Amino acid sequence: MSAATDAAAAQARILAVIRAIPRGQVMGYGEVAARAGLPGRARLVARLLGGNDDRSLPWHRVLRSDGRIALPEGSAGWREQAQRLRAEGVPVENGRVRRVRPRRDLDAEIWAPG
Repeated sequence: MSAATDAAAAQARILAVIRAIPRGQVMGYGEVAARAGLPGRARLVARLLGGNDDRSLPWHRVLRSDGRIALPEGSAGWREQAQRLRAEGVPVENGRVRRVRPRRDLDAEIWAPG
């Protein structure tokens, strides 16, 4: 498989994960990468979203790991992302979404590494 084919496959997996984020929920760049089978590639997710021109992609549901909007505060994109999230019922305060970490299941608690 060529590098271009690998890159296209990685991009398709990232986009599929972003499209699967339910309305009213958010994920971090790193979480998207991990779910796409690309752990540690959060910057790849950010780069892909930075060049996105697909208006149907729910890009606004992807945030920094600390819950903050990654775009420059007060910019048009920042305001649009906050507006879109609020329209879906996601509370945004000062450009940040307070996320509740999902509870891990029993198997994860027992078998997950340290």
